[in-house]
Amino acid sequence: MTIVKGIEPRGMQHCETTALGVLLRHEALDLSEPMLFGLGSGLSFIYWDGKDMAFPFLGGRVKPFELTRNLAARLGLTLKVEETTSARKAWENAAGPIDAGRPVGLQLDCYHLDYFRSKVHFGGHVVAMYGYDEHDVYLVDTDQQGGAVRSSRAGLAMARAERGPMTARNRSFTITLPAHPLPWQDQIIPAIRHCADAFLAAPIANLGHRGIEKAGKQVPKWLLRAGDPQQDLPQAALLMEKAGTGGALFRALYRDFLDECTQLIDNDNLRTAHKLYAEAATLWTHVSTLIAKAGESSDTGYLEQAGATLHALSRIEKDAMQVLRQL
Repeated sequence: MTIVKGIEPRGMQHCETTALGVLLRHEALDLSEPMLFGLGSGLSFIYWDGKDMAFPFLGGRVKPFELTRNLAARLGLTLKVEETTSARKAWENAAGPIDAGRPVGLQLDCYHLDYFRSKVHFGGHVVAMYGYDEHDVYLVDTDQQGGAVRSSRAGLAMARAERGPMTARNRSFTITLPAHPLPWQDQIIPAIRHCADAFLAAPIANLGHRGIEKAGKQVPKWLLRAGDPQQDLPQAALLMEKAGTGGALFRALYRDFLDECTQLIDNDNLRTAHKLYAEAATLWTHVSTLIAKAGESSDTGYLEQAGATLHALSRIEKDAMQVLRQL
C-alpha cells in the first residue's frame, strides 16, 4: 500500500473544488470552498438542449477543469496536466506523483466508480487520489459521496478512459505552489471581474444572463419535451440542487464567496452584489422545487411559475454582474 502522508480527506460540496482543496492543503494553502470557487471564476450558466439529448441540461458553472486552470493562473501555481490514450501511461501518470509523496487530481466519468450509488454518466467529474494498493485506489470525493472513499483500480481505469460529453483522455494533474506565492487576497477583484465580464458578454444566447432568459422561455414547455416527465423533471431539479452544485445551481456557493469577500474588502458594490446573489440563490431553489412538482403532478402551472422566476433571475443576475464589473 502506498499512501501520501498528511492528507486531510475533507469532502466538500462540489467535486472540482473538493479535489482542489485536497491538493492545495497538501501545499499548505487552505481556502474555503466558496473562495476556491470564486477565485476560479467558476460561476456561469448554460441552457443545453442538443438533438441527441434525452432532456435539456441546466448548467451553473464554467466548463469542467476551466475553474482549475483559472485558479492556477490567478495564484501563480504550477499546474502540471497529463493526458494519454494509453492505459499503462495513464496509471503511471496517477501513481507517479503519489509515489513521490504528492496527491493527484483526476478527471473521469463517475459512472464506473464503485462507491457511486447513482449510476449516471458524467465525464466532468473530478476526484483527488492519495493512495493505492494492489486492488484499490484511495480517493477524496464530495461529502455526499462519502469524502474519503475507495474504488477498484479496474473501475478507476474505465472511469478515466470513458469517452463522451465532457470527458478527457485519462486527465491527471498536480499543483505546486511557488516559493513565494502571490497573496490570494489580491486576486479576489480580478477573479470577480473576469467572471462578470464572461457572464455579461456571453457569445451565444444560451449562456450567461441571456441563457437564463432563454431557459425562462423553454422550461414552461418541458412537460411536452420530456419522454418521461415523472422521471425527467424531478431528475433535472435534483441535478440543480443536490448533485454537487452546493445548492441553487452553484448560486449558494457564489453567494457565500461574495459574503466572505465583504469580510475582507470594504466595498458597497460587493455588498450590493452579495444581497442580489442571496436573493438569486433562494429563487433558484424555488425554481428547482417548481420543476420537481411539475414532474410529479403533470401540472404546467408549476412550469409557468418557474419560467416567470427565471425571467426575474436573468434580470437579478445581470444587475449583480454589472455591479461586480465596476469593482
